[in-house]
Amino acid sequence: MIIRKGTSTDMPSVLELIKELAVFEKEPNAVVISVDDLIRDGFAENPLFHTFVAEVDAQIIGIALYYYRYSTWKGKTIHLEDLIVKEDKRGTGAGFALYSEIIAQGKRDNVRRIEWNVLDWNTPAIEFYKKSGAKILDDWRVVQMDENGINEFLKNK
Repeated sequence: MIIRKGTSTDMPSVLELIKELAVFEKEPNAVVISVDDLIRDGFAENPLFHTFVAEVDAQIIGIALYYYRYSTWKGKTIHLEDLIVKEDKRGTGAGFALYSEIIAQGKRDNVRRIEWNVLDWNTPAIEFYKKSGAKILDDWRVVQMDENGINEFLKNK
């Protein structure tokens, strides 16, 4: 297995993994981005995200997609948006290898925090994160406003 930085030519495989994750998270129709979106947003002069890929026999079996954020308390942080391993490749160590690479990237970048979200029903992931030393913050809630909410807010303000 090779863990490496993702390239623009990897984006078709990345999109397939994103769609697989959407099915796992019970949102199979939620993905609206395209390969072109991923290439434009991830490989421009100022990329909006970065990826690591896990590759076996020239096939991408997993990805970690992350981007930088800024905390008014901590400074530069990394947000791990998604860590995905193909369903039939789980248990191969790919997820741990990608997770380890994200932690190592945070150390290389001297960030003071790496953060991500996990669904409350994904108990295997929660247990893994706890064992790895991560803290699960039960007193915080994720807040989102979707495209419809944005439009409604602006229309009614």
